[in-house]
Amino acid sequence: MAFIDGSVVTIALPVMQREFNAGFQALQWVVNAYTLMLGALILVGGALGDRVGRRLIFAIGIAIFAVASLACALATNIHVLIAARAVQGIGAALLVPQSLAIIAASFPREVRGKAIGVWAAASAITTSLGPPLGGFLIDLWSWRIAFLINLPLSAIALILSFTHVPESRDAAARGRIDWLGSFLAVVSLGALTLGLTQLSDNTIAGSGIAVAFAVAFAVFAAFLFVEKRAANPILPATLFHSRAFVVANVLTLFLYGALAGVMLLLPFDLIARRGMTASAVGLTFLPFGLIIGLLSRLSGGLADRFGARNLLVGGSLVVAAATAALALNIQNYWLGVFAPINLMALGMAGVVTPLTTVVMNSASDAKSGTASGINNAASRVAGLVAVAGLGALAGLIFAWRGAAPDARFGELPAVGDPARQMLEPAFMAAYSGAMVVAAILVALAALTVLFGLTQADCMAAPQDEPRANS
Repeated sequence: MAFIDGSVVTIALPVMQREFNAGFQALQWVVNAYTLMLGALILVGGALGDRVGRRLIFAIGIAIFAVASLACALATNIHVLIAARAVQGIGAALLVPQSLAIIAASFPREVRGKAIGVWAAASAITTSLGPPLGGFLIDLWSWRIAFLINLPLSAIALILSFTHVPESRDAAARGRIDWLGSFLAVVSLGALTLGLTQLSDNTIAGSGIAVAFAVAFAVFAAFLFVEKRAANPILPATLFHSRAFVVANVLTLFLYGALAGVMLLLPFDLIARRGMTASAVGLTFLPFGLIIGLLSRLSGGLADRFGARNLLVGGSLVVAAATAALALNIQNYWLGVFAPINLMALGMAGVVTPLTTVVMNSASDAKSGTASGINNAASRVAGLVAVAGLGALAGLIFAWRGAAPDARFGELPAVGDPARQMLEPAFMAAYSGAMVVAAILVALAALTVLFGLTQADCMAAPQDEPRANS
């Protein structure tokens, strides 16, 4: 459910824009309301599962996700949809971290790898099949089907959970959950996102934007203060003593932020400018998940042979080149869209497994779950900020290039309409400008690893818990 929603909703955004007559800022919040709650609360969800019971929290998360999905499907306006998406994010923050935790608790080590392999395959399949299936259903009926499909899936998941999944919890988990830190994280990220998305209204003036940024940074400072004194902080400072952990998470912020921005903007180019259907857009994204799913295991072997650092740098540079190719706005679909998307998938396939390896090697076994959770949260937060920031940049460029005051980025008149001759160049300039910035972000990810990480860093265990001699 989480993977389907993440991939299908972006394809549905142009359709939602027309149906609700919504501005681009509101569409950004359709994505960001979900990502904000998921990114800020995913570590709390993991902690709740450890203390209360993983199956119980998993089931509660599924139930919340299902009810919120129904609310999304029945939304009568964009504001109701955004609110329901935020509740969906809360449900996802509860269910997502339990999936691997349940597998780890239910399978002995000698077969756990196979179980995780099945889990990873299911993730890759849904990532791949979600866009074409969702696009077909959107064209056949409505974007609302993307949310209604979660209802039968939720029912099946709940039945299987209570009939086949044993309850488990971490007997060693002690102390309070860091609710205050979680609250401050939501407020800080929400204010930052609000300030960035307000830029999509084609202005950099106004006290509201300044206030939003001021609140974001002030609350973030309070968050850091609280985390230093919390008994069980959601962001343990000790993990950041590892250079490999810091570099891996900076790479995650740059790379996954850029990827989220690309996935937000590309459907608008394909549907609004190129005139493709949602089904065709879904088929365009189909190879992306398949390539990553099929080649990620191979990249793990290549990382063992040539070094994780080399794969991280090389893969990031390939993604940067593919994003730059999208920025060229080549009219030919195969050269301008299909080839760059598949090249991007090849680059991501080279990064995903080595990045996970570096993150896990940078923490002791006792902190490996927390390290993985922080890196997962970093990817969500990166997407949150990038969708707001790159979307705002596209909106500003669209206005600066002479678009009509009442024009909205993402909407173009029909071919042959005189107004299109003025708006299409502004749209292309906005799209290309945002893609160039995304390419720069990915290039910065590669440079971060190149100059901040050695191959020895990628293999080293934390100094306070050295590896046993072989």
